[in-house]
Amino acid sequence: QVQLVESGGGQAQTGGSLTLSCVASPRNFDEYTLAWFRQTPGEDREFVAAISFVPRYTNYADSVKGRFTISRDNAKNTVYLQMNNLKPEDTAVYYCTADYKGTVSTTRSSLYHHWGQGTQVTVSS
Repeated sequence: QVQLVESGGGQAQTGGSLTLSCVASPRNFDEYTLAWFRQTPGEDREFVAAISFVPRYTNYADSVKGRFTISRDNAKNTVYLQMNNLKPEDTAVYYCTADYKGTVSTTRSSLYHHWGQGTQVTVSS
């Protein structure tokens, strides 16, 4: 059973920054591709970014490319999402997810089976 716990959400102003963290439980953490999705009320979960296990490939949604950076620290079983130049449209609940030996091209939420509880990000104009 994979458990994921997100933290770091909160409020920011337009142009500001936040860093999300997600701690995952499996001892073979380095064999999981990790991703961030986000969701607003009434909408499906939207792919944000993903990072592979080895080597370290990444993939980003066009809407966040150049503003967000995904990274991981295998020694700490943690994946991060650095969010810069935030916009009001980034407001959402952000979820961390993991896929055993998956690929960063997997952007459909239905293909991921392990999810955290989510953390709220609110960006004001």
